[in-house]
Amino acid sequence: MAGSPPSPRGGGFEAEALWREVRSAHAYRRLTRAEFQWALDFVEKGGASLGAYPEYHRVARVNGVYRVPDRGIARRHRMQVGTIVGETAMRVNWMSGGTLGSIEEGFIARLRPGDCFVFAGRVLEYVRTHEMTAYVRKATKNRGIVPAWSGSKMPLSTELADATLDLIARGRQHDGLEPEMQAAQPMLHTQAQLSRLPTPNTLLAERFQSSEGHHLYLYPFGGRNVHVGVASLLAWRLARTQPNTYSISVNDYGFELLGALPIDLAALRDGSAFACDDLLRDVLASLNASEMAQRRFREIARVAGLVFTGYPGEGRSARQLQASSSLFYEVFRKYDAGNLLLTQAEAEVLAQELELERMTAVLGRMSRLALDVVDLRAPSPFSLPLMVERFREQLSTEKLEDRLARMLREAEAALAGEAADVPAARRRSA
Repeated sequence: MAGSPPSPRGGGFEAEALWREVRSAHAYRRLTRAEFQWALDFVEKGGASLGAYPEYHRVARVNGVYRVPDRGIARRHRMQVGTIVGETAMRVNWMSGGTLGSIEEGFIARLRPGDCFVFAGRVLEYVRTHEMTAYVRKATKNRGIVPAWSGSKMPLSTELADATLDLIARGRQHDGLEPEMQAAQPMLHTQAQLSRLPTPNTLLAERFQSSEGHHLYLYPFGGRNVHVGVASLLAWRLARTQPNTYSISVNDYGFELLGALPIDLAALRDGSAFACDDLLRDVLASLNASEMAQRRFREIARVAGLVFTGYPGEGRSARQLQASSSLFYEVFRKYDAGNLLLTQAEAEVLAQELELERMTAVLGRMSRLALDVVDLRAPSPFSLPLMVERFREQLSTEKLEDRLARMLREAEAALAGEAADVPAARRRSA
């Protein structure tokens, strides 16, 4: 701003010319005049809610040019240029005292009070979050959501998901396959025997009943982030028509809904569960969108210079940053509802964390596909990873590898029984 020319109109600064200059950059080509004026007022006067605090008057007009009047403000700005925000860990504490460990904030932000999740070998009920600590109590339920970690933040793209389905369809062949597909042939063959292979024209739905409850597996191939939103949305919509308690497990290929009661597929068959009407309202109702927006706002506040992370060697803790950004968030919500930083936080939650645009496309595609329902006698190769996602951290006297071995033996027995049924059926037909 210091290098911008003064306006020819009486020596005043012409914001219109500066706005046009900023819009010439490709990243800001859609910046409206009103949005630019809001940003200018925000850094000059603190906006509608911070005008009484001089430290938020970060630029001033001097001889027709905007300059930073305070060396301390300039120093803090230089310190935060190039800020990279990352995932923050938060403690998990009992309500009665004592720490269970640390978990990623992004997972806790999706929970609402009363939700249950698996952590430290226990099923816990989430109570509340205070000062970067999630407070929990022992859950009365025996199942909950399995935490998702930042290592899984690289979901399938639309192109890769479509290519994967095409590869699976090609897996029916036995000649001219790549070495990787040849190595996958036993797994695909087992999947076809125990269940079916998904195709670009069908939505595979597998049902399985176990001592844990009633399992429903769907394979939209939409990527982990989209599946988190779609699974929560379907669970919420299904529970509205038929009260049930659901646990959710997701991966890049599909998701599992585990219900305490049998799951009615009528809404899936007629497509109403995949409807995109009032999608935004239903997504916000099925997830803790307000908490997610507040968490996203903390990152925006750091980049915007509202929250200072401290000088080298004097960094502020995540708890201090959370407290500071939460204060700004509440002040803006109450006294500056039109604050564009709030709007940005909500938009980033929908676009980046929930991928609302892609979720709409996935739901639309699911509604057009023919539902292919299979009742499993044993977990299929596609459903087994989703099952493992859920119970790998549960407390059990049975080791994970022993439990997997037992499930594989059950699958082999089911395959052997199916093979034995074929000669018997031939004898009966003869």
